[in-house]
Amino acid sequence: MQPNPNPDSLPSKEALISLVDDESISVRGELRRLFRSHLNEAESFLREYGGSDNQSHQRVAQQWMSELGIEDHVLRFRALIDSFQFELETGLIMLCRTVNPKISTTEICEFLDLLAKRYYELAVHPASDLERCRLLNRVLFHEYGFRGDVENFYDPQNSLINRVLDRRKGIPLTLSVIYLLVAQRVGLELEPVGAPGRFLVGCFTGDDIFFIDPFERGLMRTRDDLLINLLKPQGITDERVLNPCPVGEVLFRCCRNLAHQYQLSGDFEKQALFDSFIKNFNEAYERETLE
Repeated sequence: MQPNPNPDSLPSKEALISLVDDESISVRGELRRLFRSHLNEAESFLREYGGSDNQSHQRVAQQWMSELGIEDHVLRFRALIDSFQFELETGLIMLCRTVNPKISTTEICEFLDLLAKRYYELAVHPASDLERCRLLNRVLFHEYGFRGDVENFYDPQNSLINRVLDRRKGIPLTLSVIYLLVAQRVGLELEPVGAPGRFLVGCFTGDDIFFIDPFERGLMRTRDDLLINLLKPQGITDERVLNPCPVGEVLFRCCRNLAHQYQLSGDFEKQALFDSFIKNFNEAYERETLE
């Protein structure tokens, strides 16, 4: 690595691009010293470098920013997608932080804990899964007033879990994941179901499978009901769409919703951000399929 002719600034962008992924110990050591001496400039360069569609650039930028103690929630979420290791609550919070880095993880978790605590205060044992879901419905939809936002369905706030908790209203997907996160806390084994046109929660533990529709204040639905009233009108005959879906698919669908909602609201910068996440997911799925 050539000495920097101007010690008061970083080398040119072109020089940094040629060096930033160099694995030589001497080069990385000198670059680390320069980055730490000019941290603001380094952060600006790394955000731009990692903001491209190039996954290699994204990984390198994330590694450098982590090493320098620079927090970038967009790159962290991209790294999560790339890892293909998803956890629902963590993933949703990381997604929200790409829009608002200042949201409090503690406040989100404590509110979900509060909902679970209220459930336990009312619980009577023994109880079937159906009875337990009815009790959870009472807590979420009657006592705390969660509901579907039919007035402003395409408001992006409806797809961000922190805002749904604040406003007590959302769309099927976010109301379903809140239902799932509270259910996890009280030991209810429920699954996300990404049915076309309506995200749901499913209970598959017993012989009598049933579904909960959080957008309809916890309406209980049978498989036959969904086949006749949800899938048949759409011309869908494959019942597998009512099977549980993986957490990655939940996060992917949330990104698709946000890209569409930001497009409708005219926020094209955020639309582009979530479009880029969709691309990251598609590339990760393709890679997993090939492996």
